[in-house]
Amino acid sequence: MDLSVVILAAGQGSRMRSKLPKVLHKLAHKPLLTHVIDVAEKLSAQDIHVVYGHGGEVVRDVLSERNVSWVKQEEQLGTGHAVAQAVPHLSDDHVVLVLYGDVPLTTKETLQQLLEQVSTKSMGLLTAVLENPHGYGRIVRNSDNVVQCITEEKDATDEIRKIREVNTGILAAEGGKLKEWLGRLKNNNAQGEYYLTDIIAMAVNDGMEVKTSHAAAVEEVEGINNRNQLAKIERYYQRQQAEQLMTAGVTMKDPARFDLRGTVETGMDVTIDINVILEGEVVLGNDVEIGANCLLRNVTLGDGCVILPNSIIENAQLGCQCAIGPFARIRPDTVLADRVKIGNFVEVKKAHVGEETKINHLSYVGDSIIGRDVNIGAGAITCNYDGANKHITEIGDGAFIGSDSQLVAPVKIGAGATIGAGSTITTDTPEDTLTLTRSKQRSVDSWVRPQKKK
Repeated sequence: MDLSVVILAAGQGSRMRSKLPKVLHKLAHKPLLTHVIDVAEKLSAQDIHVVYGHGGEVVRDVLSERNVSWVKQEEQLGTGHAVAQAVPHLSDDHVVLVLYGDVPLTTKETLQQLLEQVSTKSMGLLTAVLENPHGYGRIVRNSDNVVQCITEEKDATDEIRKIREVNTGILAAEGGKLKEWLGRLKNNNAQGEYYLTDIIAMAVNDGMEVKTSHAAAVEEVEGINNRNQLAKIERYYQRQQAEQLMTAGVTMKDPARFDLRGTVETGMDVTIDINVILEGEVVLGNDVEIGANCLLRNVTLGDGCVILPNSIIENAQLGCQCAIGPFARIRPDTVLADRVKIGNFVEVKKAHVGEETKINHLSYVGDSIIGRDVNIGAGAITCNYDGANKHITEIGDGAFIGSDSQLVAPVKIGAGATIGAGSTITTDTPEDTLTLTRSKQRSVDSWVRPQKKK
């Protein structure tokens, strides 16, 4: 049967103590709700409905590009009431899967296993067994181990509270049956709410079998209600990413101190030191080494690149055997050819740098086209901004830029040219020629150093 997904995202999340709706708080640099929508799409759902609450328009605004149907729940009257808001959009002959916007890590495999439990004679319920089930609804079974109902903790007897199998809230059933059960819900409970869990007893009374399945890890079904839980799930998620990378052949100096906030492709024999953050789409070639405390965002590194500690590289493409850092910053739209060296406290922005060029110390190079085998000395900068517009600096192959030089763009430095240290270059320079701007040095014999007044 075709699949429809209903994602409940109307909770206010007061325990987050934030102006931001709970489902927009980020896990691995993505809103919690985005993780849930992503897994629904992986299941090839025909339609995805997100139920949001009063004042939750910001959720729609942030995720406006996602291909989902937005359903508003005006009043917060419980999970059953929330799912009921989506009823007009659900087909009777679809399987309906109910997910939660604050439960971000349920996997495709776990949900597929749940969906396999659904038939014309059965529905599927995802449960978990917890050491400490406090706060969760309990799965009540009969002597034949058949599910009878779910009892919320506030409505449970002492005996029922001893049960360790709990409800995750995630379930799947035929659309027609689900609609019927939702229409029969009552709010005669301690909270005065319409519990989605009450449909389990209805299904049993209607002769339906409630088939259960379990997630591979409890963290898959843990909801996030406060920042402590968010931090816990973040570390679990990151450990999973680190373990996958190590399985793929990456050496992690300490997998507990690594963050992947996007996707990464890795070659063979990659080494990643502590406190490295990878964001967006990252590609690492063979034999790449990334030092401690580095941030790489939307970066491609060719084979043999070495990134020394405390460097930041974003929206850039590096060729093979480049050496970066320490304390270097490669800004967006930078392309480095093979064997380029960018040293400590160097910043490069929107520059194309040719093979074997070296920018070793304390320099800024922006909006530039630099040839191969160029040497840029310490403290040299391109002056690319005139206060209104950016201009291009071009440096030919084999040029040598002396320390503490300023290249005022637009300007072209000829191939093989040498720029004397301390020069300010404002016009194009010829090839294979020394160019410098420097006042004559002199010493003043009669000069006396000032003294402090008594």
